[in-house]
Amino acid sequence: MIFNLIQILLLVYFSIATIYIFIFAVAGLFKLKKITQDDDRKRKFVLLIPAYKEDKVIIETVKTALKSDYPSELLDIFVLADSFKKETIEQLEKYPIEVIELSFEKSTKAKSINKALEIIPDDYEYVMILDSDNLMEKDFVSKINIALSSGYKIIQGHRIAKNTNTPLAILDAISEELANHLYRKGHSVLGLSAALIGSGFAVDFQTYKKFMKNLDSYGGEDKLLDLELRKGFVKIRYIDDAYIYDEKVQNFADFIPQRSRWFANQYIYGKAHVFQGFSHLIRKGNIDYFNYAFIQTQPPRIFLIGFLFFITILSIIFNPLSFTIAWSAIFLLCIIAFLFSIPKRFYNRKLIKAVLYLPVGFFWMMAAMFNMKGYTKRPTNTNHTITDFDIK
Repeated sequence: MIFNLIQILLLVYFSIATIYIFIFAVAGLFKLKKITQDDDRKRKFVLLIPAYKEDKVIIETVKTALKSDYPSELLDIFVLADSFKKETIEQLEKYPIEVIELSFEKSTKAKSINKALEIIPDDYEYVMILDSDNLMEKDFVSKINIALSSGYKIIQGHRIAKNTNTPLAILDAISEELANHLYRKGHSVLGLSAALIGSGFAVDFQTYKKFMKNLDSYGGEDKLLDLELRKGFVKIRYIDDAYIYDEKVQNFADFIPQRSRWFANQYIYGKAHVFQGFSHLIRKGNIDYFNYAFIQTQPPRIFLIGFLFFITILSIIFNPLSFTIAWSAIFLLCIIAFLFSIPKRFYNRKLIKAVLYLPVGFFWMMAAMFNMKGYTKRPTNTNHTITDFDIK
């Protein structure tokens, strides 16, 4: 009886998670409603690139950002150089950008950004955030500017992998595109706010400054900012044709700390906001805030499909037919949702490699989940190395 009760609870939890992603997987198959350009005004942007010990990749990021087709007098670039080498600073100062040298006893992305917001002039209309390894296409800022003309205060661009050079990088690239399809495009199609990623977005300068003021976490700033924006009824719009290229994790030495940090923050924010989100839904009709708080309680995608695979196999061997049918149906629905969400360009040998690598990824995902203690209390830095990527 106890075993069956536990199994029923697990079945309910994973059924809800699977049905949820299936709904948005289907929604993501439809085209986004085109944003109407209400004016041809060019807004003034400040581009912030917070970077912690990212000497290897920062120069290429800056060089690519400087190739933007947006008027240079309306786009100022600031590198927030935390704990950089002297020679890197000297090299950065050769470019037409601003460099803010930073050093904290305990570094965080939020600390770097807030320090920059104290220093830079207050006359910008919008702030854009890039990670130190992000490369933006030439027309990225122009497309963001057009989208902002429609009245949105925050726009999330389409972050895409710039490398698929290892099986893990392929898996990571597909995972990001699943998130883009489900939590950004699918949500936008249904009129909900898109999820922030943490880079490749633009937000109203004063709005961002206000919400960032009280943020100081070790990772997960995007999740906490997202939650706070939604709580304040600020709508987030996704555009899927403005591309930012992002380096994907290539080895498990970087994968486990990164995922452990992500899971730790998801757990903390889910626990802190899910009941608040439900309260706001009932009292204020705030669907966006409740929805994103609910997302924080859902299992990671690799874990979801891995768990369903193993439990379905075990169910076929040990379970009564009713449980076997239930687990099999949920597993099949999950596969269909994933297939709907994976971009066509991955339907090649890379997808086969990713599928074959899933058991390994699932194992290390479990390791990351059990290793997440303390990752919100210390800074971590994912190693970035790729500097020879060419923008199409």
